[in-house]
Amino acid sequence: MEFFVDKGSIVRKIWGKGDTILYVFAGASAEFALNKAVDWLYFTGHLPSDPLGRLFSTVMYARKIVFSEKQEALSAIDQITSIHIAVENKRKSTIPDWAYRDVLYMLIHYSIASFELLERKLTSQEKDDLYDVFLRMGERMRITGLPANYTIWTQNRKDQLQQDLAKSPYTTDLYKQYRKHLGAIRYMILLESQKLVCPPLVCRLLGLGKVVWIKPVLTIYLLTRKIKLDRFLKSILLPRQYKQQIDALDAESI
Repeated sequence: MEFFVDKGSIVRKIWGKGDTILYVFAGASAEFALNKAVDWLYFTGHLPSDPLGRLFSTVMYARKIVFSEKQEALSAIDQITSIHIAVENKRKSTIPDWAYRDVLYMLIHYSIASFELLERKLTSQEKDDLYDVFLRMGERMRITGLPANYTIWTQNRKDQLQQDLAKSPYTTDLYKQYRKHLGAIRYMILLESQKLVCPPLVCRLLGLGKVVWIKPVLTIYLLTRKIKLDRFLKSILLPRQYKQQIDALDAESI
């Protein structure tokens, strides 16, 4: 059976662990709030009304692509494209191509940053492997202007951050929604976590400041994985109504 992502790929290891995925979300939630196309996420109202639900919806699509047989994965990508086209038709406007690229770039960057924070440094070959997966995903979505390889992407990423990010009223409102849905303590954990994986420009635009207390807490958390307490801690860190989705994050396949 042919898979969209080979069984030995580093991408499966990254997207097969719940804590890595949660850090991908933490970083992406920061960068989403600064993106100049964030108004598209507000158009349907789904993101501000239920940011955590939007997280798990996005995660399950990504995991389906990563772990599914090739044709099933391609169908999932096509479904994402269809959803976006439907939103464009409702708004009678077109999502800019650079906005699609930005989302893909977020997944690439935070996949790497999260895994390296929690596990180990990736090799050059593993980074190439990861980039190839997201490149094929982007090409299937007909996103134009994607760099041919990881090396070119790293420079393109720097330019993209400078061009496409800015603090706006949407940024302020989205962070209010994060705090509302997470509660004060979980919200503080989110902010501290973002500092560990976000590029310096993102941290500066958001005024996140320096890392204060999360590193020793993270060290303790990583130790709990060895005695299988990490799932219990994740259930505490996220609201109870998402217990089923939290449990599913650590599944090796879908």
